[in-house]
Amino acid sequence: MNRESFKISLEKELKDGILNYWLSNTIDHKNGGFFGQITYDNIVHKEADKGSIMHARILWTFAAAYNQLKNDKYLELCDYAYDYIKKVFIDKNHGGVYWMVDYLGNKVDGKKQIYANAFVIYAFSEYAIAKGIQEPLDLAMDLFHKIEEHAFDKELNGYFEAYSEEWVLMEDLRLSEKDKNEKKTNNTHLHILEAYTTLFKATKDKQVGQQLKNLIVLFLDTILDSNTFHFKLFFDENWTLKSDEISYGHDIEGAWLIQEAAQELGDVTLLERVKDTAVKIADVTLAEGIAEDGAIVNEGDPTGITDTDRHWWPQIEAMVGFINAYENTDDEKYLIAAHRLWEYSIEHLVNKEFGEWWWRVDENNTPNLEEDKVGPWKAPYHNGRACLEGIKRFEKLAQTTSIK
Repeated sequence: MNRESFKISLEKELKDGILNYWLSNTIDHKNGGFFGQITYDNIVHKEADKGSIMHARILWTFAAAYNQLKNDKYLELCDYAYDYIKKVFIDKNHGGVYWMVDYLGNKVDGKKQIYANAFVIYAFSEYAIAKGIQEPLDLAMDLFHKIEEHAFDKELNGYFEAYSEEWVLMEDLRLSEKDKNEKKTNNTHLHILEAYTTLFKATKDKQVGQQLKNLIVLFLDTILDSNTFHFKLFFDENWTLKSDEISYGHDIEGAWLIQEAAQELGDVTLLERVKDTAVKIADVTLAEGIAEDGAIVNEGDPTGITDTDRHWWPQIEAMVGFINAYENTDDEKYLIAAHRLWEYSIEHLVNKEFGEWWWRVDENNTPNLEEDKVGPWKAPYHNGRACLEGIKRFEKLAQTTSIK
């Protein structure tokens, strides 16, 4: 296996597959924004509702792609996405981001899910870096202050999950029906962390930096099980664990995102601690979560694997997590694991007939035809970001090797 050929394969899928698909098939030229639902076989549901998470993920992906690849087409799409999000998803009265609008851009669900608000911070911060302008940063900072004012638990630490349009804590806090109705979750904290990482990168704001460091330490001391090196998933307000589920994708995704956050902060002592943790999480994922075919399974619990399906996003997040572990250790086993995940994804998760990626396949590699390729949760963010990360990291490794 050759790192250069690995990088070339990532570049090809990113440009010709992922980004080209979203540029060519998802823009709602008539009503604005992006279509809210496209099935696996490219049937467009033009009147489907449009989600703030999907739109933010599209903006972030193309802004990050522009920042790395400097393709003007990507920046044009960013301008379009930014204008739409600003117009229809930002609550002009109460602040924050709406959850859902209809196909015409009218609010249909005004709740303030902190997860979604974090993604808009993430997207606006990356877009501000791409454009070199202040307005998206001002809007991102407004969202940051809203989250800190309403959702941050000043007594027990962490962030509550969801609020009404008027910022009243909701009874049903769930992101989706499959989630437990608990006040604090690993998932939301992870995506606040990635949002604050990019906001800090763009602003170097002291308060953002303080809260980012707090999140890193919270993950290390509270959310991580230091005996198993799995991240715990659901908690009540007192940080009492409310589930024993293991999400292998969230484990390995969290490992590299927390390291990225510590690197951005520049805290050397914290970074060394995070690097050690990231490698230990990679080791556990490799030992427990990787199937014989090289794919990462979806879920487990203390008794073993409970869900052998291969969802698209854990495959590709695990690839980055293993490349990250390789950078930390120079141990080829992690690079081999990353390459196997990439080869598996290209072979079984890319929808070769209709474009983009399947949501998931089962252990026999049979795709699930009921789940859409474009929807409230499905955007180019996971697979697009993983390609960008892989390319960037291999380029850095090549420079380091040539210097040596």
